[in-house]
Amino acid sequence: MIFTLGINHHSAPLAIRERVAFNADKLHHALADLTHSQPVKEVAILSTCNRTEIYCSAETPEVVIDWLARYHQLERSEFAPYLYTHDQPEAIRHAFRVASGLDSMVIGEPQILGQMKDAVRVAEESGTLGTQLHKLFQRSFSVAKEVRSTTAIGANIVSMAAAGVHLAERIFESLETQRILFIGAGEMIELCAAHFCARQPKQVTIANRTLERGRALAERFNGTAIRLDELGEHLAQNDIVVSCTASPLPIIGLGMVERAVKARRHRPMFMVDLAVPRDIEEEVGELDDVFLYTVDDLAQVVESGMESRQAAVVEAEDIIATRVHDFLGWLQAREVVPVIRSLRDSAERMRRHELEHAVKLLAKGEAPEKVLDHLSHRLTNKLLHAPTQALNQAEGGERSELQSAVSRLFHLHSND
Repeated sequence: MIFTLGINHHSAPLAIRERVAFNADKLHHALADLTHSQPVKEVAILSTCNRTEIYCSAETPEVVIDWLARYHQLERSEFAPYLYTHDQPEAIRHAFRVASGLDSMVIGEPQILGQMKDAVRVAEESGTLGTQLHKLFQRSFSVAKEVRSTTAIGANIVSMAAAGVHLAERIFESLETQRILFIGAGEMIELCAAHFCARQPKQVTIANRTLERGRALAERFNGTAIRLDELGEHLAQNDIVVSCTASPLPIIGLGMVERAVKARRHRPMFMVDLAVPRDIEEEVGELDDVFLYTVDDLAQVVESGMESRQAAVVEAEDIIATRVHDFLGWLQAREVVPVIRSLRDSAERMRRHELEHAVKLLAKGEAPEKVLDHLSHRLTNKLLHAPTQALNQAEGGERSELQSAVSRLFHLHSND
């Protein structure tokens, strides 16, 4: 059976997610360790800044949970309250939703699809991706493509962070050449960093009152961290500034920004103030080379996209429900594969035996026509012996069921 178990941004805080994450360079070792030490037939591990998920084909997820605790040297009780476990069909639905961006911190974001493809590639290279998981992920990618091409899931702005990116892209031709400074390290800055860093900016800096917390967030986005009291030294080096702290007073004043603009030789600076009360003095927005947006400004952008995005989510969920049903049908069809293989093997053994018998008769000089007739009769009798015997020995309801099954299997009609 296919299982999915994991921890993500919905179920666990960052401090817990960090402890069960897998470094990319150690994924091969982790996959090998799991499949060699536990009765797990197939496995793939998806580990990002927002989630660690293990997709597996196994008898039970319990052995995988125990392995996860052992591998990360944790007590199971330390992460169990945050862990979710899905079996069929919910595991299939979850994979489809993750690939489609419906389970992301930013609904509809496309980056998770690439991360999932990387996880599949590593599993393939490690030899831990069998028929079931291979099919599951290929279907997941197909569903994600269908959702993105037939709905407006990624076309509308529905978060402050996404609105910030949208407005920044009006100012700068490309964010790939821009340096971004995030002030604060809370949930809103985390979300903004995920959005802006998806555009692969040239440089990322996190400024926070607690340097250690700033470093933890900066590491996730390949950035650096500074203290808040260093803002004056670094402000001019950044093209985009996004701030959201709990400070009761502004931490960026008009004078600080004026000096930064002068040092930048009046190159434009884009600033987003998501704090309430404000982090950036209101007068900063009056400077010619500064584009300052507040929570209220971004809220207008968000409101315009919310209704259409929600309609797209409903459409996407309908698509996923249909594709889950299709995949379950494929899994059920696979359950008869061993029976079909056994049936064919049995028929092949009969064929070979009767062929050998016929060859011996021909070697003795028997007439070919007689040998062929004899061969066909013996082969027919052997093939029909088991089903005929089962019909003769069955009674009551069992006989009726067998009669219906035989009629369907051999395409018989009542007058045959």
